[in-house]
Amino acid sequence: MNYYEVNFDGLVGPTHNYAGLSYGNVASKANAKKFSNPKQAALQGLGKMFALSQLGLHQGVLAPNARPDLKTLRSLGFAGSDKQVIVKAAQVEPQLLKACYSASSMWTANAATISPSCDTQDNKVHFTPANLSNKLHRAIEADTTARILQSVFHDEAFFVHHSPLPQHPLFGDEGAANHTRLADSYNHAGLAVFVYGQDNRSEVRPTKFPARQTRQASEAVARSHMLNPDNCLFIQQNPNVIDQGVFHNDVIAIGNENVFLFHEQAFYEQQAAVKHIRDAYKGSRPLHLIEVSEADVSVEDAVQSYIFNSQLVSLPNGGMAIIAPSECQKVDSVESYLSALKQASTPINEVIYLDVKQSMQNGGGPACLRLRVVLSEQELKASNQSCLLDETLYHTLCLWVEKHYRDHLSEYDLADPQLLTESYTALDELSQILALGSVYDFQRV
Repeated sequence: MNYYEVNFDGLVGPTHNYAGLSYGNVASKANAKKFSNPKQAALQGLGKMFALSQLGLHQGVLAPNARPDLKTLRSLGFAGSDKQVIVKAAQVEPQLLKACYSASSMWTANAATISPSCDTQDNKVHFTPANLSNKLHRAIEADTTARILQSVFHDEAFFVHHSPLPQHPLFGDEGAANHTRLADSYNHAGLAVFVYGQDNRSEVRPTKFPARQTRQASEAVARSHMLNPDNCLFIQQNPNVIDQGVFHNDVIAIGNENVFLFHEQAFYEQQAAVKHIRDAYKGSRPLHLIEVSEADVSVEDAVQSYIFNSQLVSLPNGGMAIIAPSECQKVDSVESYLSALKQASTPINEVIYLDVKQSMQNGGGPACLRLRVVLSEQELKASNQSCLLDETLYHTLCLWVEKHYRDHLSEYDLADPQLLTESYTALDELSQILALGSVYDFQRV
């Protein structure tokens, strides 16, 4: 039976704004308080999805969380009508209101960790929503994200859904942004490479920015997913690059099937880490470990361009393509490296540049915007077909965005209760388009 990698991209929500909430994310902090364009952001994201579907790849859509998150605001003592809650929070705790308005669920690489059925002992696809405990604006996502995933992958004959890990620093979990699967094909069992920033039994950790993923969280996910321990590796990210703005592994490394592209400073004790990967890989096709030197692309240039936060995809007609943000063309060292890479003797033979500037300015590139789910033909058919992108759904969603989204949004607009009405109206309609049912709190009262 054939297996496919399906990229489920997060739709950018109507409240996309630049609040600078993500300490450790250079772009997020640098663009704080600038005007955002939610409509442009959503259309750019949809454009990327459609471009990949036009390449012949399977493409899905994940709905955003509902924002503002009134449930959180009410739990923190803001009472009254919806309008009164917004007005009071804006007056008393504007930073808290920003967190509850964040559209960060668009970055679905952090939504969950997924293990395909060919890797698990019960031969089912396993999902664990990330608890995202390091940042308040993301920690409030897990419950709704879990409901959305359960609505998209609802057939218990094929899919197993786990609860998020406990909301405690010991189990900080940032999802698939710190998980890479290496295999000779999607059809065969793979090597699960879990990359963590901190082992709570060790003093090796960054000193400036937080390590968001713990080894303890990665090990817990691997156990829950019933993965063969012989097919799991737990590797520590280099704490020095975390302190340079590499807040997730997918900002410094990316893998697909039998190719792993990474910076020479990506991992702690890198030579030993690379040897562990090479020794643990069991595929019949050769493993291509492509190490990018500091001389070719500095860590600073990697963070600025998000070269490693590109998507690495297998093309239906053979070979692989890097789906890179257009910012890579503006950094000379990065463009030169990518031009040379597609001519080198590796499976990567194409580079495609796409404009996702609105997301990039908030600290998320093409890879942040998608959750990779390897599915068999049967599992794909058992998924919610209304969430699989085709030309009709693409145009429907574009019209939906044009109808509901604002062209400009500033932090001052978050105090306007009308934005809540606009957002909830849009998402209620979206849940019908995608046949999700009542996944939002405001639909469940």
